[in-house]
Amino acid sequence: MIEAMKFVHIAAIALWTAGLVGLPSLYVQRAAITDDQSLYRLQKTVRFAYTTVLSPAAFTAVASGIALIFLREVFVPWFSLKLGFVALLGVAHVLTGLVIIRLFREGEGYPAWRCAAATILTALTVLAILLLVLAKPAALPLELPAALSEPGGLRRLLDPLNPWSVTPSTTP
Repeated sequence: MIEAMKFVHIAAIALWTAGLVGLPSLYVQRAAITDDQSLYRLQKTVRFAYTTVLSPAAFTAVASGIALIFLREVFVPWFSLKLGFVALLGVAHVLTGLVIIRLFREGEGYPAWRCAAATILTALTVLAILLLVLAKPAALPLELPAALSEPGGLRRLLDPLNPWSVTPSTTP
């Protein structure tokens, strides 16, 4: 059971991350397109890749990862750091969707420097995840707050920054 879940997880991650690394190179092609038919073809390709391949792969990667957490009972410091990097991939995924929405409007473009930055940052995030998973370090070179390993710890850490924080009242 665990082996099958790992296979699904790794396959989904491979699709998701390959798409996140590769899509910016399609965005840059937007600037060179002059006719409407080619623009429509590029838009259709990019939207298909995002909605039909990347998004389901992202969902599958996260869902199978959550299942593996409970099957393998992985509660170690390196894993918490890995989840932080996975959250960065999630942010990159959302930003990719926002770029796709805006990119195909009249007069829009995607500069080459942004393509390079998105590709490099995404690739570095994927590399960090791979290194953490393969190395499984017993100790991390950086000290994480102890609250991150306690239930509700993240909330306690972020409550002072949250303008909508709701503190439980002590009076009935």
